[in-house]
Amino acid sequence: MDEPGTDERRGHARGRPPWAPGVSGAWQPPRDGRHADRLPWRSTLVVTVIVLVGTVFAAHGQAGTRAPLDVLALLLLLAGQAFLLLRLKYPVLTAFATAACAMVYLGAGYPYGPVFFTVAVGCFGAIVAGHRYAAWSAVAMLWAGHVLAAHWLYRWLPPTGDHAAPWGQELVVTAWVVAILAASELARVRREQWARERSERRAAEQRRADEERLSIARELHDVLAHSISVINVQSGVGLALLDSDPEQARTALTTIKAASKEALGEVRQVLDTLRAPGAAPRAPAPGLGLLDELVEQASATGLTVETATEGVRRELAPGADLAAFRIVQEALTNVVRHSGSRTARVTLAYAPHRLLLRIDDEGPPTHEGAGGSGSGLVGMRERAAALGGTIDAGPRPGGGFRVEAGIPFTGRASTSGVGPAAGPAEATKESP
Repeated sequence: MDEPGTDERRGHARGRPPWAPGVSGAWQPPRDGRHADRLPWRSTLVVTVIVLVGTVFAAHGQAGTRAPLDVLALLLLLAGQAFLLLRLKYPVLTAFATAACAMVYLGAGYPYGPVFFTVAVGCFGAIVAGHRYAAWSAVAMLWAGHVLAAHWLYRWLPPTGDHAAPWGQELVVTAWVVAILAASELARVRREQWARERSERRAAEQRRADEERLSIARELHDVLAHSISVINVQSGVGLALLDSDPEQARTALTTIKAASKEALGEVRQVLDTLRAPGAAPRAPAPGLGLLDELVEQASATGLTVETATEGVRRELAPGADLAAFRIVQEALTNVVRHSGSRTARVTLAYAPHRLLLRIDDEGPPTHEGAGGSGSGLVGMRERAAALGGTIDAGPRPGGGFRVEAGIPFTGRASTSGVGPAAGPAEATKESP
């Protein structure tokens, strides 16, 4: 994103004046159009009342030393206020126009007073909009014109018999200019900070939304991949045994019905979080407490699953419990889909600070994709990494395939991203 005033600098860099067509941000209205149809008439009306009333009082106090107010003075004051209506659409034009009106007003010998306030508002708007150099140039033009009129051209300018202004007065004018520019710069910096904070908040919200979508997609993948794998295997069994063994085919169809019902329930639970963000789920999230049911589902496909627990069982944080369950589920799904073996072994080892999961498949693979090399393994790694855990998946030395995962009990995200995979040596060291 370009900082405010970039287009103006680009236009000058190309040797083109700021009022040239295509040089946005200077004499042209802003591209975003946020203020294109809005005129700041309320604040301009307040400034107009202050300037006109203050000028009338100033004229009484400077009677005899400055020219009296007349129609031209009022027209110059009102012209400056009219340009203030354009300060949101044309900030640079407003800064120079208000400075020019004030310079002509002072050069005509009219009383000092709130006319400087009009210039301050115009230049303030230009600086806040990012056109700092244009605002500085407008103020410098006014100051130079005032010095010329007050110290060299006063002989030929009204009022008649005027004398040169004291140089000490220029110090007051200079201090006033510096104060205006400093306040404007402070407001500009603060506005840019607010813009950055809003941008960072939007980016953080977008990241959270992306993470939520990724989490939902991962959850749906795990649910559907497992259930559809079970349905696919059982439908094949049912078709093969429909004529020769109707009772076994009926069992396969019953398993398909149960698997599809469970899948629909879990999908509905995931989608409910989309329909009612922040609402508590109607059913508890799956965890290792449902491991026996998962083993039964795998057994229904003809897969024999052995489970073993090492160490003292501990409760996991909800996120860690869900991740452990999904990793085991995905690993068993890969065995069903990609392995020629009909046996698998699931080991839960409770180490001092984390749970070590090991899912062994004796193989051999049925095709090149044995073990699951697609989004399933990617999803397992993402789940583990999100909790500060590790995943190691690959062929076993004695044949078959092994998935090893280390998940912290607290389920807190790792600050270093995805750590190195937990190998057998690390698992042995942390085993109780």
